[in-house]
Amino acid sequence: MIPLLLAALGAVALGLAAGLLRSFGPRYRVGRLLAAVPRVPIAEAVEIARRGEPRYVRVDGRIDATDEFEDADHRPLVFRRTRLLARSGRDWTAFEDSRESVPFEIREGLDSIAVGGDALGDGLVVIPRESIGTAADLGDRAPAHLAPETPVRALIEQVSSVEHASVLGAPMIDETGAPLLTAGLGRPLILTTLEQAEAMRILTHGGAWRARLAAVLFVAGLALLAVAVIAWLAGAAGVLAASPSPPAPGGDPRSSGEGPGLVGDPLFAVLAVVLIAIAAVVATTAWVRLTRPRS
Repeated sequence: MIPLLLAALGAVALGLAAGLLRSFGPRYRVGRLLAAVPRVPIAEAVEIARRGEPRYVRVDGRIDATDEFEDADHRPLVFRRTRLLARSGRDWTAFEDSRESVPFEIREGLDSIAVGGDALGDGLVVIPRESIGTAADLGDRAPAHLAPETPVRALIEQVSSVEHASVLGAPMIDETGAPLLTAGLGRPLILTTLEQAEAMRILTHGGAWRARLAAVLFVAGLALLAVAVIAWLAGAAGVLAASPSPPAPGGDPRSSGEGPGLVGDPLFAVLAVVLIAIAAVVATTAWVRLTRPRS
């Protein structure tokens, strides 16, 4: 009964962890890739593209382009995405999504590789410019079905040619025969101009506590499942090792004579492993708190 209960608790903890991570939507996958994909030099990414090798890599460098366009502050841009979203209950629903882009590349010294900006979507991780108003503020630009008092957000995400960036994608050869970094192998094209800690904060939308809680629940779930297996094995060993006759006076014949032995006593083993599991959870929580990014 105890192993079954522990296994059930472990499964619940893992389910809750998965639910918390899923609540981030596709950006959880972007964050996982940013944290896990190894960096390669741009020269190596170019060679991977020329060899036709199916790989997903990360390169770092300076953004460069020849035909930039300017924003309102006269910054040279290579990509801009503007979204208008309307409040619908507790959610925001996009009703307009426009993009402007020019061909650009990522450069490291004398080496460079083009970036397929048309493939950028949820993989664009920059600090957004945001303004909030109502549908009435948009005039004729607002959809007819929106009431004038409906809250509306405008989100602008843009990339400048004066910034350094990290780009994750699959190197390949485009239709002109030039190396290109774009989405591939079932993974998105990712571009961020931020340090990793700041990028993770943007990806979690201020919900970093959910990621930390998911990590703790994941460790606790695995620990509970391990305890359940050990408890089941200990119980099975106790049954197999049980003596058909009462212990002889003076001690348990399965011990060295000093008293009852541990064989056939699974509760002691279960208690020890539970304490180890709790210590692991506490240590994980402490590590997460000590290593979390500080604003």
